[in-house]
Amino acid sequence: MTESENRSFRFGVTLVSPSPRREWAEKSRKAEDLGFDVLAVPDHLGAPAPFPALVAAAEATDHVRLSTFVLNSAFYNPVLLAREVATTDTLTDGRLEIGLSAGSIREGTGSDGVPFPSPAERVDQLGRTVAELRRLFADPEHKPQTARPDGPPLLVAGNGDRVLRLAAERADIIGFTGIAKGSNGLPQLSTPEALSERVTFVRKHLGDRAGQVEFNLLVQQVIVTDDRRGTAERWAEHPLAHFSPDQLLASPSWLIGTTRQIADQLREHRERYGFSYIVVLEPWLDAFAGVIEQLK
Repeated sequence: MTESENRSFRFGVTLVSPSPRREWAEKSRKAEDLGFDVLAVPDHLGAPAPFPALVAAAEATDHVRLSTFVLNSAFYNPVLLAREVATTDTLTDGRLEIGLSAGSIREGTGSDGVPFPSPAERVDQLGRTVAELRRLFADPEHKPQTARPDGPPLLVAGNGDRVLRLAAERADIIGFTGIAKGSNGLPQLSTPEALSERVTFVRKHLGDRAGQVEFNLLVQQVIVTDDRRGTAERWAEHPLAHFSPDQLLASPSWLIGTTRQIADQLREHRERYGFSYIVVLEPWLDAFAGVIEQLK
């Protein structure tokens, strides 16, 4: 068996829809009961604030892990972020995982007052944030302390060379977005070949950390159907994909088929790319539960 085959699957779901306390608790419990390993909250204006939302999810659940998936590092002063992380880690009994990115989506319209630095500046900020969090959590004198020595596991997500090199050097989990800039300048799914190239790039930079780092992928669509080919033909011209049906069926980011076929796809993707930690979006919570049953 390869190292990727040996690594057990983990499944997460991003909770993106703001909800009153009771509804938030109910869907958090539901996700745990359906077999998800991780409840994740993204970091977009208009979506729930990650840290209080994760504390509320922890209160409603027993063992599922909790993740910021992913924080936009440009929003945060690293020292203040360390305080948020340490407090949340303690309040969730050490169930927290921290996901970070450089941020690629322009939040708001400019009237929100949120600065949007250049891509290079955002990657620089991400690097400073990772270094400062690592430094503070390793300091036994730092207050507040995290629930675990050296802090929660750290995921760094991205697609560009600098971000993926940073992830290979410093992260416990590497998040592959499966999204690249298309020829029209808008986000599009990476082709299977392009995604494979990104994985090869990371493996080259992991060095002696190869085998210690978990590979993560965010899945954009989960379509459970008995007509895999016909569905792919109908979806192939979607603006996010714009693939041939064959490319769409081969894409790790767009899962189509019966629950058994999707489970087989995920096994193949774990073998080819090393993806063992799979996150789906909240709308696919119920559809993906049948896939989890096939794999656990």
